[in-house]
Amino acid sequence: MHTTFKKNIEANFPFLSEKKLLIACSGGLDSVVLTYLMKELNYEIALAHCNFSLRGKESDGDEMFVIGLAKNLEIPVFAETFDTKKFAKEHKISTQMAARELRYNWFSEILKDFKYDFLLTAHHLDDDLETFFINLSRGTGLNGLTGIPKENNKIIRPLLKFSREEILKYAEENNLKWREDSSNQKTDYLRNTLRLEVLPKFKKVNDSVLKNFQKTQQNLKASQNLIEDYLALVYNLVVTEAADSYKINIQKIKDLPHTEALLYELLNSFGFTEWDDVSQLLDAQTGKKVFSKTHQLLKNRDELILTEISKENFSEEFSVPKEGVVFPINLKIESAEYIGETEKNLIYVASEKLNFPLKLRKWERGDSFHPFGMKGKKKLSKFFKDEKIPLTEKEKIWLLLSDEKIVWVIGHRMDDRFKVTKDSKKILKITWND
Repeated sequence: MHTTFKKNIEANFPFLSEKKLLIACSGGLDSVVLTYLMKELNYEIALAHCNFSLRGKESDGDEMFVIGLAKNLEIPVFAETFDTKKFAKEHKISTQMAARELRYNWFSEILKDFKYDFLLTAHHLDDDLETFFINLSRGTGLNGLTGIPKENNKIIRPLLKFSREEILKYAEENNLKWREDSSNQKTDYLRNTLRLEVLPKFKKVNDSVLKNFQKTQQNLKASQNLIEDYLALVYNLVVTEAADSYKINIQKIKDLPHTEALLYELLNSFGFTEWDDVSQLLDAQTGKKVFSKTHQLLKNRDELILTEISKENFSEEFSVPKEGVVFPINLKIESAEYIGETEKNLIYVASEKLNFPLKLRKWERGDSFHPFGMKGKKKLSKFFKDEKIPLTEKEKIWLLLSDEKIVWVIGHRMDDRFKVTKDSKKILKITWND
């Protein structure tokens, strides 16, 4: 595995050379093996260990083990003890979410304060397979099936292509010692159930499941990249942008295969539903129009011209009562006991910071908000640019407001001013069912 790992680093992470690297080390098998492999390759590394105080003496034993490991390898070590249950209670979040927040906030502080360049975690191929099934069970698109990214900003996962079996074999061959986390044997969480009960049986049925899964993910990622790249090419080829409209060249899009499918991809974000009428515009007489609730599509000679319906003809603002709305989008508002795992389609807010009825409208130029997790105000136009949201996607973005303040750029980011704090008396969960 040493040779294969070295080749993997050189091929996929050449930028790690000469960098200061921080390894998240629990003391378990995976992070211990990652530590030894990086040390053998002579990288400048340090260990960071979180003691979440959740397993009493066992947690303290893990901490002492990691400190001892660092001493034996003559590398720096950072260790921090957290009162995770207290933090979870104060912030009204689950213990699992509290541990995650504490962990990554602390890692970020170390990277910044001690000038480390990257954080390495020991996620491996079996973790990736578990994540695939978790996302599959929750319902997801192509993006949710492409798995854990091998790199995400400052976080690098160099073991992602290796199975737990390969990692264990390397540890045993090199007589390495590690700690076993007893909580990993409990089936309280979906991931543990998959790891302990479901996937072992799956692997018995098909002993090539990991190899096949790896190939499938490569295909999924390739397909996703291909679709995105192709649509970008099509957009540049057939669409012309003006100040207040988009113009689609009819002949150019008809010359391409799967014309109707391309037309759908280009226009589906603008609220059109009568797709037969839309496609018939390609051969209709000049002056023919099709409407959505927000836009009109006009046939004008050799072009389809997309424009927003004027404010005189279209009411852009909708009232949102305490239970939510089903039109123009489906928003459900309900009480929550604590903060769960946030996703793009749901947020948790402090109830006392909202004044009902809320308002729902499309974004407008000049709008600004305070992005969650950031200090200060940011214009939406700048936020969309930084998030690399294409022009066609911007048109379908809705804002949820309270007293003219943006609560949520729906599907993208909530406003930091409405977040739940330890002083919040009541939590509201807002879900967008797209």
